[in-house]
Amino acid sequence: MENQQKIDQLLEKLNVLKGVHSHFEKEIEDLRKEIEALRQTPSATPEPSKPESVEALPKPEVEEKVTPTPAEAPVTDLYRDPQKRILGGVCAGLARRYGVNLALMRTLWILLGIFFLVGVPLYVVLWIAIPKGTESRPAQPASPTPATPLSPADQPAADASKKMDLEKYIGENLISKIGIAVLVIGAGIGVKYSIDHDLISPLVRILLGYVLGISLGVIAYRLRERYENFSAVLLSGSMAILYFMTFAACSFYDMLPPVAAFALMVLITVATVLAALNYNRQFIAHLGLVGAYAVPFLLSEGQDRVGILFTYMAIINAGILVVALKKYWKPLYWVAFALTWIIVLSWYFNSYEADTHYALALGFGSLFFFLFYLTFLGYKLLQKEPFEVSDIILVLINSFVFYGLGYDLLNDTPEWENSLGMYTLFHALIHGAVAFLVFRIRGADKPVFYLVSGLVLVFLTLAIPVQLDGSWVTLLWLGEGVLLFWIGRTQSRSLYEKISYILLGLAFLSLIQDWDAYNPGWFFEEKERFPSLFNITFLGSLIFLGAAGYLNYLHYQLQYAPPFQRGNSTYTLLSIGLSGLLLIVLYFTFSNEISYYWEGRYQASTTDALADSFNSGRNPDFKTLKNLWGMLYFLGYTGVLLWLNIGRIKTKLLGILGLMLASGGLLYFLTIGLYDLSELRESYLLEDVIGEPVPAFYALGMRYLVFGFIAALLWAGYSQLKAMYEREEFIRGFDLILALTLVWGASSELLHLLDLSGAQEQYKLALTIFWGVCALSLSALGIWKAKKHLRVAAIALLGITLIKLFFYDLADLPTLSKAIVFLALGVVLLGISFLYNKFKTAIED
Repeated sequence: MENQQKIDQLLEKLNVLKGVHSHFEKEIEDLRKEIEALRQTPSATPEPSKPESVEALPKPEVEEKVTPTPAEAPVTDLYRDPQKRILGGVCAGLARRYGVNLALMRTLWILLGIFFLVGVPLYVVLWIAIPKGTESRPAQPASPTPATPLSPADQPAADASKKMDLEKYIGENLISKIGIAVLVIGAGIGVKYSIDHDLISPLVRILLGYVLGISLGVIAYRLRERYENFSAVLLSGSMAILYFMTFAACSFYDMLPPVAAFALMVLITVATVLAALNYNRQFIAHLGLVGAYAVPFLLSEGQDRVGILFTYMAIINAGILVVALKKYWKPLYWVAFALTWIIVLSWYFNSYEADTHYALALGFGSLFFFLFYLTFLGYKLLQKEPFEVSDIILVLINSFVFYGLGYDLLNDTPEWENSLGMYTLFHALIHGAVAFLVFRIRGADKPVFYLVSGLVLVFLTLAIPVQLDGSWVTLLWLGEGVLLFWIGRTQSRSLYEKISYILLGLAFLSLIQDWDAYNPGWFFEEKERFPSLFNITFLGSLIFLGAAGYLNYLHYQLQYAPPFQRGNSTYTLLSIGLSGLLLIVLYFTFSNEISYYWEGRYQASTTDALADSFNSGRNPDFKTLKNLWGMLYFLGYTGVLLWLNIGRIKTKLLGILGLMLASGGLLYFLTIGLYDLSELRESYLLEDVIGEPVPAFYALGMRYLVFGFIAALLWAGYSQLKAMYEREEFIRGFDLILALTLVWGASSELLHLLDLSGAQEQYKLALTIFWGVCALSLSALGIWKAKKHLRVAAIALLGITLIKLFFYDLADLPTLSKAIVFLALGVVLLGISFLYNKFKTAIED
């Protein structure tokens, strides 16, 4: 029976709903017909049909649950715009509210700051006063009632509403804050006036000030229920007056001892923080915080009471930690963080004494580090919210500052300067414990765990070079940069990856500074030498090289989405930057070691007997070898790069870069490399050698090693050109470069052999005849391979040879030599002419 009754009730409700549905269908059809009629007759203004009253609709005989609908958010509200902000969103909010161009608004604000000096304080006041808007403010209507357009008579009413909104904001909010500021200033001026003119006794002055402050607090309490905003402003003024009167009682009249004033102001600070939480107003907490940090300096008697100061700051920061667990007031954390570390570091750099302050600095530094670490993580972990960029920056800066402070403290203490590695491991353990706690919290943001875990790896990596007194700053920035890049790329957190670009840039600049250790001292300034390869700079470079390789591996993995769309200009620029970083570090990691090794050989070649003020008795041939081995490394590096691109990488941009490097290396070889080789030969043939002599292999045989590298580079360049271009002009250009290199190198080898045989006086004759033979060979090759550009090159070389003969050789050659050279060149010219005549048909074709 009960089931049947329920079925009957449900059927009855269903019939009612069907009736309602059919009614709405009829209404919708009528609206469509009316809209069509309006479209067909735009000039007509038909009277809209009146909607049926609510009573006319069929009403279901069931209980209706009325749920309150939120009121629509007015679009005319004045709030700070978080979407278009640069600092606090004040300019963006004002521009949005009054319909002013955002760029114009910001320009006007900058002019206010520059010319009238009110831009910054006014911005701060408005930032505190204007509430922060949400990311979006969509209106949520309670019911889908049709909207009716405003009549012309209603338009002024809308404008008046906007004016009323501004008037309401100024009257209810802004004026109250300005008024309380004026009241506090007036109280201060009144106290000062009474002091200057001795109108009332000091005790009465202070009591009247306390009465004013307490009265404002009582009024604020009584008005809170009906006027909460106004009450909050009055309460903040009450706290400020109580701060000032306590200061006056202690500093001006000695009515309160410093300890009592200290305790009283701590109570005022606690009350201010509690009031901020109770009222849910951030500006009250800011007032209490600024006042609290100002108290120790206002009450300072010039005595060294840094322990009391740091204890007081720790109490304040502990209170802020309590606030952080309840409210996410980011500006409050920023201000507290900045003030704390600025005060600590200013004291450390100006007043720190190792004998008396060592334990104090390390103890309170650790305490502040832990307080801020918990402050930055507490709210996010409890509320399970994702980390933002500012949160990451705060965590990293907090770790940087504390680690740097502790490092400097231990490094300046003789008994602890050898424990820097253990200190770094201690940091790894701290972050490891935090990572474990984050891992155990369900629903915590995964990137937070990765960030803290990465800090563990960073400090573990740092421990070895720090213990060895290495380049720990470079590795610190590198480790955190790689960590953030990995989190951002693998977890699709683009903000993390974008922050890593800054850290990687800083790490690279620091690495360049570390490479300065390879540079020798200038003139009489000599640096302490370290062993080649087995040194901390080379180890740091290898670590950086491995990190750069891993970054490129992650970047080119297709399963990970980059923060920029693949193929656009930003992504291309990022790819070039990462690949360029790898190539630069790879080259200089080993180039610096090669240069440093031969610089060491040069420094060690000193012979005191031949020393003077210019060369200090050192053999300059080791400088020459330094240049030659550097050139060999460059040639080999470029050749390997080209072969890798041909066989595996196959990118046009890298191919172009390789060809440009190869051209530069070839030019260096022809102009400077061959000259250095000749200098080694000349030094070998001399009997008087300054300093330690160079082995014979370097003087005589190294040139053939260089020739081998040049040949390999030319072959790699030719293969790259064939792979990239099929156009004939590129191959023709390579043929000409190859011909020039062969003639130039062979000429150098001819001079080398003449020098070794003692026939230096035959330079002119031999070169002229050799160039003629080269011209004949090029001409024959050009005819055989049907390459006109080689034949033209042969004619050009022949012309240079004839000019050399007539304008340079004939002036000094004896008669017999002249006859020989003319006969030889005559035979060459006739041979070239014979080839042209014999193969003229092939040449014409």
